[in-house]
Amino acid sequence: MNDDLDQRMHFAIDLARRAGELGLKYFRDLDNLTIESKGHQDLVSDGDREVELFIRAAIAETYPQDGIVGEEHAPVTGKTGYVWVIDPIDGTANFGRGIPAWCVVIACARDGETVVGVIHEASTGETFHGRLGGGAFVNGRPIKASGAAALSEGSVGTGLSNRASTEHVAVLISMIMAEGGVFYRNASGALMLAYAAAGRLLGYVEEHMNAWDCLAGMLLVEEAGGTVLKPDSGTVISQGTQVIAGGSNIFPKLRALCAEAFRS
Repeated sequence: MNDDLDQRMHFAIDLARRAGELGLKYFRDLDNLTIESKGHQDLVSDGDREVELFIRAAIAETYPQDGIVGEEHAPVTGKTGYVWVIDPIDGTANFGRGIPAWCVVIACARDGETVVGVIHEASTGETFHGRLGGGAFVNGRPIKASGAAALSEGSVGTGLSNRASTEHVAVLISMIMAEGGVFYRNASGALMLAYAAAGRLLGYVEEHMNAWDCLAGMLLVEEAGGTVLKPDSGTVISQGTQVIAGGSNIFPKLRALCAEAFRS
């Protein structure tokens, strides 16, 4: 089984890097990029759509019996229990405005449990990757979630989407700052989860994330020795989940703050 997961992981690493190169071609030609709005601060570009089609074609060729779920195109039902969950460009708002904080996200789940996760930040050339039980890495180097026990020791990534109340996020940020902490936001939830896995951020929290944005990063945090709020394996791919992830020492504090801030 581990050999199969290793093969899937290496396939995903290579694919994410190739997809990132394609994304960079669009990023370097923004004058000709077409961008549309799907809702409040929710954008899609022709780059997103074409990169996703590229990823889907590669998966269909190598793993034709697997399912595929992506942000921009209809899901494909598989027969193996494996589902590839992809976001071709997470951080489209950055991407379309020339800000180099966006990434390609590829996760592979088996019966609802994430077994492979890859987040490739094309602008920096950093590839965060891991598989279930195999650790987490950036460009082949092991990474470790933060060991900090106090919010004053670093920054917490905070997410915001049109699927949750902005008032809740404002409350959470106030609570983090009251604890001596600092909030961090770069408009790419997947990338902030990768940074949490690498210990660059104490953690990352968002009231609701879609599966294609969070599954890879949550796996990386766990494989880097951190802790995450476990999603419902039966619904996470179709409905998304609340995300609380970070170093194991800081996780209880983050969970307590989110429980208070996110309540209706």
